[in-house]
Amino acid sequence: GREPGPPGPAGPAAPRAARARPRLVFHTQLAHGSPTGRIEGFTNVKELYAKIAEVFDISPTEILFCTLNTHKVDMQKLLGGQIGLEDFIFAHVRGETKEVEVTKTEDALGLTITDNGAGYAFIKRIKEGSIINRLQTVCVGDSIEAINDHTIVGCRHYEVARMLRELPRAQPFTLRLVQPKKAFDMIGQRTRTGKSPDEGRVASGKETLRLRTQGPAVLEEGPSPSEEEAARRVDDLLESYMGIRDSELASTMVEAAKGSPSVAQLAQGLDSVLGEFAFPQEFVAELWAAVCHPKGDKE
Repeated sequence: GREPGPPGPAGPAAPRAARARPRLVFHTQLAHGSPTGRIEGFTNVKELYAKIAEVFDISPTEILFCTLNTHKVDMQKLLGGQIGLEDFIFAHVRGETKEVEVTKTEDALGLTITDNGAGYAFIKRIKEGSIINRLQTVCVGDSIEAINDHTIVGCRHYEVARMLRELPRAQPFTLRLVQPKKAFDMIGQRTRTGKSPDEGRVASGKETLRLRTQGPAVLEEGPSPSEEEAARRVDDLLESYMGIRDSELASTMVEAAKGSPSVAQLAQGLDSVLGEFAFPQEFVAELWAAVCHPKGDKE
């Protein structure tokens, strides 16, 4: 007999399908300039990168990081664990590779490192007056590809931060960096689309898609101002103790702390979620205080 073709329009059973999740379609462009693509059906950052790569016919490993609603390398607008339903996603892709020689004259290099969720650690902040700040060639947004020819692709940002911290003083080392591709003359063109994606973040309180490392993405109301504030404090703590920033990690830690009746239990909880960190005890105490007893609360 004949091969059955694709099923025709669904009959009486169709209304049941209406309860399926709404189709969430996001708009995306390459940050250095491209047509606008549409992507959907991803539940974590790796899948998101795969979808963007497919639309623009590039390899997912070309993508260094994404920003929301701006094509600039703006670290305040990084895509973390949440995307607002009206957010416009800009993918920053690999540009030139450069090598810099650095000598540690003091313990801290002055780098804050973050993670793109898909195997690349990149520079989120460079401290004023620091060793790295004096090197003109190193910029915010640069991805760290290798330390002394030892590739670190696939390492989490805290592992990279630890490696850099443990490098000996006074002994030069080499960083191999990849900078995001720069735009040529694309800036003028970009704002002529119907709704400029540069209109800034949609007001919070709107629904957001929460990406998960494990399990499907979930639709939720945007975080409350107090949760955002707690996550920001935890992110600051992470930066001062570890030299990393990671809003998704900060949110995970806020959730862990909210459910912990004591510092000791929080320490245990963190070990089970993030055992490889080996957090200092005073960090855990400050984390617990920041979430459970924020200063200046009027309750």
